[in-house]
Amino acid sequence: MLTRRTLLAAGGLAAAPTAWPRSEAPPRTLRLTIPATETGFDAVQNNTDLYSNSVCANIFEAPLAYDYLARPVRLVPKTTVALPEVSSDFRTLIFRLKPGIYFDDDDAAFKGKKRELVAEDYVYTIKRYYDPRWKASDLYVFSNAKLLGLTELRERALKTKQPFNYDAVVDGARALDRYTLQIKLGEPDPRFIYNFANSWLLGAVAREVVEHYGDAVGAHPVGTGAFRLAAWRRASRIELERSPSYRGSVYEGTPADDPAAQAIAAQLAGKRLPLVERIVIDVIEEPQPRWLAFVNGEHDWLEVPGSFAPLSVPHGKLAPFLAKKGVRLQLSQQADMAMTFFNFQHALIGGYAPEKVALRRAVSLAFDNAAYIRLVRGELAIPAQSSIPPFTSGYDPDYRSEMSEYDPVKARALLDLYGYVNRNGDGWRETPDGEPLVLRIGAMADQASRVQSELWQRALAAIGLRVQFEIATWSELLKRDRSGALMMWGYSWSASSPDGGFFLSIAYGPNGDEANDSHFALPAFDRLFERQTRLPDGPERDAVMRQAKNLMVAYMPYKIHAHRVMADLTQPQMRHFWRHPFMRDFWHFLDVAR
Repeated sequence: MLTRRTLLAAGGLAAAPTAWPRSEAPPRTLRLTIPATETGFDAVQNNTDLYSNSVCANIFEAPLAYDYLARPVRLVPKTTVALPEVSSDFRTLIFRLKPGIYFDDDDAAFKGKKRELVAEDYVYTIKRYYDPRWKASDLYVFSNAKLLGLTELRERALKTKQPFNYDAVVDGARALDRYTLQIKLGEPDPRFIYNFANSWLLGAVAREVVEHYGDAVGAHPVGTGAFRLAAWRRASRIELERSPSYRGSVYEGTPADDPAAQAIAAQLAGKRLPLVERIVIDVIEEPQPRWLAFVNGEHDWLEVPGSFAPLSVPHGKLAPFLAKKGVRLQLSQQADMAMTFFNFQHALIGGYAPEKVALRRAVSLAFDNAAYIRLVRGELAIPAQSSIPPFTSGYDPDYRSEMSEYDPVKARALLDLYGYVNRNGDGWRETPDGEPLVLRIGAMADQASRVQSELWQRALAAIGLRVQFEIATWSELLKRDRSGALMMWGYSWSASSPDGGFFLSIAYGPNGDEANDSHFALPAFDRLFERQTRLPDGPERDAVMRQAKNLMVAYMPYKIHAHRVMADLTQPQMRHFWRHPFMRDFWHFLDVAR
């Protein structure tokens, strides 16, 4: 999923575009599009925005990466000389960085000097999640693992109302020398290593850059990756260009058995990356103009909007008119889930009392997931039985639950049983104590959101419940979500690693101000979540995760709708596209031949 337009950021120029010499050919340019407005390019402040983070992942670099073509997935070094040393109890990780990696030049922040990547940069990057100033929604990734000494630093800053002490040395994240990073966890976590392959979460940020730009650092991303921000017009276009400071790399991975992946590996062999010189990312929120732009050749790659799936990929096959143009189709099941959350802090829809549980279950049963998959996703999805998606630990293709059930008769019976009845004869149900009952759901104004809102309207009217929609932009809804101001809203979570535990963490009580949009806090669930985190992958962990899934179905903090099947269309000139289930820092592998 991709991103926007040109020139001005809110406070001025985001970066000066490179002036290509007139005697040279135009720069080789990859043209992409994304369906939602970006929020900025500081991952600490914009953790929940997939589109902004996809851009960040191609500017910043984590210590590790995924092998682009290997299936099953595997980790490889990125800024390190090798994979980390991991202790037998999964509490200590040691990373050794490659010398000679440099940040992109930023004369204002670095005072005109070249700035080498060192271990202390990763320490600083982790510490920023703990700094109360940034209100990082992904703090839970680190606090759940109890990195030694860091929570205490955060609590001291909160208690004293003093700036966070970045100079304090703690074992949880520590530079042992210039190129050696130590991570120490308070709890065993066999899968914590995957976070270090996530370039938007743990892409190294230089302290000088953050201190120089302050709150505007999201408009001035400075990383060690293949690309840098060249120009930015908010909610319109983002332009990246090859970073002259990037050291370059060569693909040396192991492709999957698939012949197409092997062909890509052969094409990449020996080539110095990145292959394109510029990336232009347009923000086009409505599906129709996004689709038409691709058909007209304005973009090289398109994630097919659900409403255009019947036209472009009927019954999962590429439409003949696209095949004649040389367009290629790649279908891939996604490690993601689309959901609607119920805010447990809201007096009407939240809570653990039987009548509150019954209301949420009735709302869930009333929603027609099959119609959602057909009309919103264009048949490009499978029904979800739990929050845990395919390709991640804990996913069981044979697991069945009420999560995907559509039964308005049962929904009406539940409401009747718990006293949600029509007392005044107006055709709408009231609460058990006779108060008005109006559900409010956040929604955007684009076509797909309107179709989904119509499905909700029809479903809830069929069981006698009124609903109002709070229409706002993606970024506005995210802000309201973070402040707990929404009764219901939904979007998709995409996996960034093979660890399905993340998709349980969205219901973990201590994550209530972070990834847990529902603010669900059930001690029995929390103990199960903590236990599965410490266990290695295997039958014992699967059994614990199954119990946790059962509790999420029973209390219904989320209505999980579906796991998407992605239909990617690429133009004839695009090369080397191979969708990875978790990797977002892959644009440097792509090429175009115009």
